[in-house]
Amino acid sequence: MRLQVQGREAYAYTGGKPFDPALPCVVFIHGASHDHSAWTLLARWFAHHGHGVLAVDLPGHMRSAGPPLPDVEALARWVLALLDAAGVKHAALVGHSMGSLIALEAASRAPDRATRLVMIGAAYPMKVSDALLATAAESPLRAMAMVNAWSISTLTSKPGFPSPGNWLHGGNLALMRRVQAAASGLNLFHHDFETCNRYVGGMEAAARVSCPVTLILGQADQMTPPRATLEIAAALKARVVTVPSGHLQLAEAPDATLAALRAALRSVAQ
Repeated sequence: MRLQVQGREAYAYTGGKPFDPALPCVVFIHGASHDHSAWTLLARWFAHHGHGVLAVDLPGHMRSAGPPLPDVEALARWVLALLDAAGVKHAALVGHSMGSLIALEAASRAPDRATRLVMIGAAYPMKVSDALLATAAESPLRAMAMVNAWSISTLTSKPGFPSPGNWLHGGNLALMRRVQAAASGLNLFHHDFETCNRYVGGMEAAARVSCPVTLILGQADQMTPPRATLEIAAALKARVVTVPSGHLQLAEAPDATLAALRAALRSVAQ
């Protein structure tokens, strides 16, 4: 589905069903150097079970026109503008990693529009080491390999989503490289990690959120370890669910993540 958002073309995957703004809406917001395809399993499940689904490509990422926006606050405003463009009054906001910060900020800016907030692979503050940022700036492909190794908790994942035989490590690395290559010479990998590192408004945002909140965390997550969510989870009065994975919960523990998200969004109504 293509929309005009803030004067530029934006893309949202609708889960294999035509988007109906009259249905309870779920917005999926991807993490750094990813795109809408990270959400395929979850997006399709909700689209085929009575929801309108918008799994977005953020500005400057794959099918949504650039340039990439400068910070979490601008990205949150973009998400709310996308809801306007799609004719959606209320939505559940679901974000992974960087996307969890964007979802948090959007829910805080429009508390009357957010029916649920789900933060997957979240942490606050989401600080990035100086060493990783320096490597991302100088050698993004090397930094991608580092992040890939830290994001997946096992060398041999159980066959599952997207299909038996899928190579989890190779697929995630290929996606990051593809997103980088599509950014027309911009070091989008470094930009996204800087965006996470700079965000400082999380606690203030949490104080403005009024909808039910769920955090879905990976037990073995090295990028955003569960201990890094204690303060923000308390501020949000969030329900916390852990799944057996690293930072790539959507692909490494797809069934458990889907079950946790189904529970979090149960009884969502406009």
